[in-house]
Amino acid sequence: MAFIPKFILILLITITVDYFAGIGLEHMLGSKKRWLLAASILANIGMLAFFKYFNFANDNLMALAGFLGWNYPIHHLEIILPIGLSFHTFQSLSYTIEVYRGNQKAERHFGYLAVYVLFYPQLVAGPIERPQNILHQLHEQHTFEYQRITDGLKWMAWGMFKKVVIADRMALFVNPVYDSPVGFEGPALALATVAFAIQIYCDFSGYSDIAFGSAQVMGIKLMKNFQHPYFAKSITEFWRRWHISLSTWFRDYVYIPLGGNRLGKWRMVLNLFVTFLISGLWHGADWTFVVWGGLHGVYVVLNGFTEPIWTRFRNSRLAKRFSFAFDGISILATLGLVCFAWVFFRAASISDAIYIAGHLFRGWRDFGTTAYILFRNSSRINSAGFIYSLFDVIGLVSTQLRGAILLTFLAIVPLTIIEFIQFRGDFLARLNRLHPLMRFGLYLCLVVATLILGTAYTGTQQAFIYFQF
Repeated sequence: MAFIPKFILILLITITVDYFAGIGLEHMLGSKKRWLLAASILANIGMLAFFKYFNFANDNLMALAGFLGWNYPIHHLEIILPIGLSFHTFQSLSYTIEVYRGNQKAERHFGYLAVYVLFYPQLVAGPIERPQNILHQLHEQHTFEYQRITDGLKWMAWGMFKKVVIADRMALFVNPVYDSPVGFEGPALALATVAFAIQIYCDFSGYSDIAFGSAQVMGIKLMKNFQHPYFAKSITEFWRRWHISLSTWFRDYVYIPLGGNRLGKWRMVLNLFVTFLISGLWHGADWTFVVWGGLHGVYVVLNGFTEPIWTRFRNSRLAKRFSFAFDGISILATLGLVCFAWVFFRAASISDAIYIAGHLFRGWRDFGTTAYILFRNSSRINSAGFIYSLFDVIGLVSTQLRGAILLTFLAIVPLTIIEFIQFRGDFLARLNRLHPLMRFGLYLCLVVATLILGTAYTGTQQAFIYFQF
C-alpha cells in the first residue's frame, strides 16, 4: 500500500475469491468441484496475466501484425507491476489446489487465510509456501523461546550480509557490462557473468535467509529455499537445491498434472520442456526468460538421457579411486552450464544475450598474453596493482571498481567457507557450541561489516532482484 495504495484491492480480491472457493471445494463433488477450481485458478492467473503479461503478449501481436501488414489497434498500456504479484498468486493457488485434492481443510477464518497469503516475511519474494506448512502454525500458540529467536536473528544477519556486502557489490562488475555489452570481449563478459551468478545467489538466498529468520523469530517455520545449489553435480541436482519452493511448485502443479513420467519417455521430455518454459516465463515477460527456461529444460532432458551412462561410470573402479576429482569436474561443468544460462536471464534483450554468448570465448589469447607479461613484471608492482592492471586490460577501469576489488574478495572468502561448512553439516549448531565470547565477537564482526562495507563503493543500495517478479 505504501507503493500504490489501491493495489491492496488485488490482494483483497484474490483472498476473497479463494476463501469462498476453498469452502465450496470442500463440499462439492464431481464436475461442479472441478469447475469451481477452474474459476479460482482463472481468477488468480487472470490477475497475474493482465498485470504481468498483457503488454508482452500485446507487443508480440503488434509486431506480428506489422510483419503481416495488418492494422492492429491495441496499443501498449502503462501498467505498473505490483510488487511480489507472482509469489502471492502462486501461494494463494496452492491453497485452493490442496483443498481440492483433499490435502488441506478449508480455512473458515478469513483473517488466517489472509495472513497465510500476506505473511510479510516472504510476501514479495518467497519462499512460496504450502497451506499444510503455514496455516496450522498460524493457529498455534507461540511462546518466547530464547534459542529460537536468537537463531532467527542470526539467519537475518547472515542474509543481510550476503545481500548488501556481496550481492550489491557484485552489481558493480555486472551492470557496466550487461547494460551495454557491445565492445566487451570474452574476459569482461565471463567476469560479469560469474559475478552475476554470485550476485543473484547472494541476493535471492539472502532474502530467503532474512524471510526464514524473521518468520522464525515469530515462531513460524518456513521451508528452506536454497540448499547450496552451486555445489550441485548435475543440473537435476541444481534444481533440487535452487529456489526449492518454486521448483517443487511447478513439479506438483504443472509437471505431474501434465503426466509427469507416467506416459512414456517422449511425453516426459515434452512435459519437462513445457514446465521449464512456463517457469522461465513466470520469471519475467520477456523472451530472454523464455530462452533461459528452455535452456534449463534442454539441460534437464539431456541429463536424464545420459544419467545411466554417468551412473555406470561413477560405479566404476576408476571413478571411485578419483572420486574427489570427478566430483570437482561435475560441479564445475554444472556451474558452467548454469552460468551460460544466466546470460539470457540477465541480458536486457535477446540481441544482447546473443552478442554476449557469441563473444564469451573471444579475446582470451590477447588477454592471456598481456596477463603473462604483467605477471613477469609483477615483481615491480604489488599484487593489488597487478589485479588493477588486469581490469584495465579487460576494459573495466572505473575508480569505483578498483576500490571494490579487495573488499569483494574479502567478502567472498567467508561466504565460501561458511557455505562449505553448511554443505557438510549444520553450521548454526557448530556456531552455538562455541564459547559465548567467541560467538558474540563473530556477531559483532558480521554486523559491523554489514554496516560499514554494505555501502562502501556501491553508491546506492540495490533492490532485491526477485522483487521485479
